[in-house]
Amino acid sequence: MMISTRGRYALRVMIDLAEHQGQGFVPLKAIATRQEISQKYLESITAILSKAGLVEGMHGKGGGYRLCHAPEDYRVGDILRLTEGSLAPVACLEQSATPCARAAECRTLPMWARLDAMINEFFDGITLSELIGQPTGGDYVI
Repeated sequence: MMISTRGRYALRVMIDLAEHQGQGFVPLKAIATRQEISQKYLESITAILSKAGLVEGMHGKGGGYRLCHAPEDYRVGDILRLTEGSLAPVACLEQSATPCARAAECRTLPMWARLDAMINEFFDGITLSELIGQPTGGDYVI
């Protein structure tokens, strides 16, 4: 499983909006500048988020985007499934997959199903509020 830039950028947008939620509608240009992401690309991502009811947008002066709910109400898994379509590690476990003729004899299917469950449980166990204020990638110590 590889999370695309769309999924990663959607999370960055949502975190940015959560961090600036006290400011009302946040201009997309400000998000694009802070996150160093093309405003045009962010427009396509925010359209997906808006259509799903995760963010709300307003045009014109004082416009921009804001979260529709509190940060603790957003699960990372929901955001990634929205933008990625699926988090399944193999095609046969995707929601719209045609049933595999070998499923009954497949010795690896239980392993893939366990991995799929672990991936979804992991991402569904993280809320947007948990990501706010997290150290950036360079600050982690292992």
